[in-house]
Amino acid sequence: MSNPASAIGWQTINGEPRDIGIALGRTGRDAVHRFLLPSAIWAEINDSAHHEAVALMAANTQRDFPQVWEELEGLAEGLELPIEAVFAWNCRGDLLAHAPDGCTTVILPGQTPVVAHNEDGLPFFRGHCFMAEVAPGIGNGFTAFCYPGSIPGHTLAFTRQGWVQAVNNLRLLKVTPKVPRMVLGRAALNQPNVDDVVALLQRYNDCGGFHFSLAECGRPEVISIEFGGGDVAQMALTTPSLHANHALYHPSGLASQWITESSRDRQQRGDQLLAEGETTPLVILHDQQTNGLPILRLSADDPDHENTLVTAVMRLEADGVAWQLYDHPGAPPAYEGKLCFER
Repeated sequence: MSNPASAIGWQTINGEPRDIGIALGRTGRDAVHRFLLPSAIWAEINDSAHHEAVALMAANTQRDFPQVWEELEGLAEGLELPIEAVFAWNCRGDLLAHAPDGCTTVILPGQTPVVAHNEDGLPFFRGHCFMAEVAPGIGNGFTAFCYPGSIPGHTLAFTRQGWVQAVNNLRLLKVTPKVPRMVLGRAALNQPNVDDVVALLQRYNDCGGFHFSLAECGRPEVISIEFGGGDVAQMALTTPSLHANHALYHPSGLASQWITESSRDRQQRGDQLLAEGETTPLVILHDQQTNGLPILRLSADDPDHENTLVTAVMRLEADGVAWQLYDHPGAPPAYEGKLCFER
């Protein structure tokens, strides 16, 4: 079911990795050329100061994640841009601690776990983001929220294997990246289950910082995993929790990270609501309390230059993931449905 007034597009994409990338690129091409290329953040990411780091990550991606590299090549082709620039953009959180990737995740473990997520990003992409329903020739099927110019796997996704992913930026400092965190996020979507995603991140974590909330049908706990900077830490959550954009238990992250005012305020407000017994995902994620910066981010002068572009509620039932996507607070879902798993 979809809401015709939604600002979020929907693309069904099939084929091999390069085909998928081309389709993603063509869908986002206009918005990338109109809004991203003239932006200061695009220029900063593609500055020559980063060329050596980008070249190292490109070589490692081609060696260890060739399918993801093919998708990136297709993405560049669809965008009609050089692969070097497109790949650098998909390394933004590895190159800069202040990359504009926000987000808040509500985690509700239990017999029917719920993972709910505010996806916060560059405001000029509002109305140009889309859901990609992907059925690859290689790898597993999934549906993910996508930004123009970016591969899937760094926002939110639900899979045909009966597990879900919600991703938060961690602004780790003193990182020397060897593989892009967004490549790891995309590779995660090719895994059959949460345990294999965790194993992937335990092997590869020399990257910028990310937090994944991972839940799977039939498992009451939700795995919370923070990784990056050559380190990884995880917890199996059994009680309600909230995660914003800073490390809560990652050892090197706790020692060296940048916590923005927004991230601090969203974490504190979310923890307060949970402590008061509030567990309705939309009440928490659409909260706009005035004491500090709000969880729902709609301000034109947001200090992190981010706005909430979609809210997802993903419920892990016995036979698959029931989901709702909201692009306007107080309005009906932009999309809703159920993805039954294939095992």
